[in-house]
Amino acid sequence: MSKKGKKVWERVYNERTSYLMLLPNIIMFAVFTVYPILWALRYMLFDYRGYGEAKFVGMDNFVRVFTRDPVFWDSVVNTFVYVGGKLILTLPIAFMLAFLLSKSTRINAVSQSIIFTPTIMSSAVMALIFYLLFNTYNGEINRFLMWLGVIDENINWLGVQHAMLTVIILAVWGGVGNYMVYFIAGLTGISTDVYESAKLDGANGAQTLFRITIPLLAPVLKMILMLALVISFMDMQSIMVLTEGGPMGKTNVMFLYIYQLFFPISAGSTVTQEFGYGASVSLVAAFIIGLITGLYLFIGSKLDKVTGE
Repeated sequence: MSKKGKKVWERVYNERTSYLMLLPNIIMFAVFTVYPILWALRYMLFDYRGYGEAKFVGMDNFVRVFTRDPVFWDSVVNTFVYVGGKLILTLPIAFMLAFLLSKSTRINAVSQSIIFTPTIMSSAVMALIFYLLFNTYNGEINRFLMWLGVIDENINWLGVQHAMLTVIILAVWGGVGNYMVYFIAGLTGISTDVYESAKLDGANGAQTLFRITIPLLAPVLKMILMLALVISFMDMQSIMVLTEGGPMGKTNVMFLYIYQLFFPISAGSTVTQEFGYGASVSLVAAFIIGLITGLYLFIGSKLDKVTGE
């Protein structure tokens, strides 16, 4: 064994306890993440529907994605609408809640717990709750709006016109507590000496917020935005339960469409089970998300250079 190899072996031996503690997670990750991905991707060049023999079709699956599958590209557009709506609403609301509840008081602690509760709930449970709230004929939202006199007739919240808005509201309700906690962690990391100095200099509340709090929170905000972006692109569970991608595909997002290709949701689904084509669509979707993520990181690095961070 070479000298370098001996050093590596000695390091592994000396840190054997750490590696043994990581081993169960590594095994679980390999079995339930790496292997399923490799199993699916091996069929990218095949026409395989889960039964029978896999037929080699070369690049035909990818040609179909880019030229003969408008449903997928509609789901891409829906995904961008969903992600944009979710981020535009969730992050400002989460920041405002964090700003108001960041002080360590008993009332704030209780309020934080209540707001955070939807984050730990199952996506299926949240979707069922929203189905009961936004039901067209006996939903509590329509009943409340009619009681206030805002509307004269029931709104079809899960119809073509309002379905995307409803799933965005669901996403905001389910995610705002999580990002609020991140913002609170960032706010508590800002030294009180900075605020005291600003107060002595005569800065008012708005000046303190926009010239001190937000600039000092920029590194945390960058991380939060990156996390929210990636998670939002992969959202599908609550949409699957609430609308199944309908009506008329108005809420069908990329990963829900991919899921339908592997596991058609219902007997009336227009999507047939196609493992080979689903694997190809998965790769294209991953490339789109990677492209958006790379673009975000590139723009972020340029902004860091401009601001001198």
